[in-house]
Amino acid sequence: MIQYFKNVWSGLSSTFLGMYITFKHLFVKKVTIQYPDQRFTLPDNARNRLKLEMERCNGCNSCVVACPVNCITLETVRVSPEDPHQEVHHNGNPRKMWVTRYEIDFAKCCYCGLCTQACPSDAIKHTQEYEYSSYKREDLYYKFQTLSPEQVAEKHRMYAELKAKDKPAKADGATEEKKAKPEEKKEKEQ
Repeated sequence: MIQYFKNVWSGLSSTFLGMYITFKHLFVKKVTIQYPDQRFTLPDNARNRLKLEMERCNGCNSCVVACPVNCITLETVRVSPEDPHQEVHHNGNPRKMWVTRYEIDFAKCCYCGLCTQACPSDAIKHTQEYEYSSYKREDLYYKFQTLSPEQVAEKHRMYAELKAKDKPAKADGATEEKKAKPEEKKEKEQ
């Protein structure tokens, strides 16, 4: 019989406690936001989608080396002195490398931020955007190239021509050095 009254008291007390909490929160400011229409403001150091500023990228490959999951692909080609479209970096220095391919696979990315810390020119940064889910894996593969395929082919061709011109010059310089060395030995012996 005593157990019966304990159970009734426990049921009533838990009901009154629940109603007390409900009435207490009924008249305070709501903390729930209506998500698609309203969004929380994210902190400045939030690590979300990566963004690359191609005009700042110098093609140094440090972000690729720093990435622990190998989700960044970078290809570069040296700038030829005969290139009519030579660009200048944001800091005023002439561009030494053309970035012909820069791709990030966000399906692999773990958003660790190591690539942003390794970049000497602050070209790659985290953004505030976090809503980019997709049904297809291919949609998470982002390409940041600014050069068209024709321009990339032209840059490779110009650099190959530059290397072809430099090979005979180096070969001529090497033969002149070989000729000069025996003459120097004779002069030293005398």
